[in-house]
Amino acid sequence: MAEHSAARALVEAIGRGFEEFEPPAVPAAVDGPLGWPGYDDQRARATDRSGAEESVLCGRAQVGELPAVLVAFDFAHLGGSVGEAAGARIVAAFERARELRLPVISLVASGGSRMQEGICALRQLQEIARACLLTRRDGIPHITVLRNPTTGGMWAALSAAADVVLAERGAAVAFGGSRVRSATDTGEAFHAEGKFDDGQVDRIVEPAELPGVLAELVRLLRPQGPEPAPVPKSLASGEPPTTGWEAVQRARAADRPRAGAYLDAYFSARFEISGDRAGGRDAGVLCGFGEHDGRTIAFAAQTGTANTPAGFRTAARLIRLADQLSIPVLTLVDTPGAANDAAAEHGGVGPAIAELFTAVADARVPITTLVIGEGGSGGALALAAPGRTWITADAYFAVIAPEASAAILKRDPAEVPDLADHLRLRPQDLVALGFAQDIAR
Repeated sequence: MAEHSAARALVEAIGRGFEEFEPPAVPAAVDGPLGWPGYDDQRARATDRSGAEESVLCGRAQVGELPAVLVAFDFAHLGGSVGEAAGARIVAAFERARELRLPVISLVASGGSRMQEGICALRQLQEIARACLLTRRDGIPHITVLRNPTTGGMWAALSAAADVVLAERGAAVAFGGSRVRSATDTGEAFHAEGKFDDGQVDRIVEPAELPGVLAELVRLLRPQGPEPAPVPKSLASGEPPTTGWEAVQRARAADRPRAGAYLDAYFSARFEISGDRAGGRDAGVLCGFGEHDGRTIAFAAQTGTANTPAGFRTAARLIRLADQLSIPVLTLVDTPGAANDAAAEHGGVGPAIAELFTAVADARVPITTLVIGEGGSGGALALAAPGRTWITADAYFAVIAPEASAAILKRDPAEVPDLADHLRLRPQDLVALGFAQDIAR
């Protein structure tokens, strides 16, 4: 029998002082609930080969500065498959996490439900999904790590339901394992990198960096007090613009400070999440959690591009997650407007913007907004906090861009600067009209 299982080695590498939970009692039957011929012998050989009594190991450890509950799979034990005993261990670990108010880290490497236990194994997915839901409702974060391979039910019911999804580089990740899907179905779509490109994974990690990344996440995802995020200091130079057209030109200037500069100045450390979990990513929206003066602040920041449906859905996901974890939110508005091409329409840009409006309106945590550049119509307004919006001196906000206004009104392009004045889109106009609280300094 192996002296140490791979799962135990993994949890001891990630956390200090690992304490295994007592496994819950599960009724035993000869060769399992189906009486599968030779199943008891298979399990005995798996234990001898892997050094693990079951395919999952659950317990508590110190991850960085703080404790967490760990659920680690051992692929050497029957392919990390989950039957009644393993499912009971996972559910019990989530229950302990709720009792102890500790985050859950699931380290998954699994082929899915255990074939030798049939429907008794498959229905564990329902129990695991419910355990994840109850944990989420209690405001406890769940971080998952997709190891090689993560397929079937443990991807669908456990990992894909996590708040933050990390994946080891090169890991096979798919609902259907390689032996049950067509031989022609290969490529990145079935691996971690493809899942990242498709917005289903937040970050690809190397095994060596995993302990540090998990420690950072456990530290950042703690509940915070009710105080709102402070307004960032403005990086704009000069006084507010004299005319509306000057405001538009300054907001469109290539050398104007962008979201990256504001985030670098505001946060001492930050972790970005990526993707809408529905097949898309938008590099024009930066979302995540950062540390500002010792507090965690969630952020969603537009980078000056026309945002896609995936961008709006990712921002909505960030705000819902921050609300769930009781973490205040900072939003940075900077977009000429939502993407309005055929791809955006096929992708559901209207419902995506509606989803973001709803997330902002529904949030119980305070949201602070700073307009740092272009505020183009509904695509910008969806990210703005009612009653808590500030604006910099080199930004504007308008119901429509002056050029589009001229087109709608059938005006000569030469009249665009005058229309910019009529729209009253300057920072000082927005303060006077009650949209912005003040011009950030």
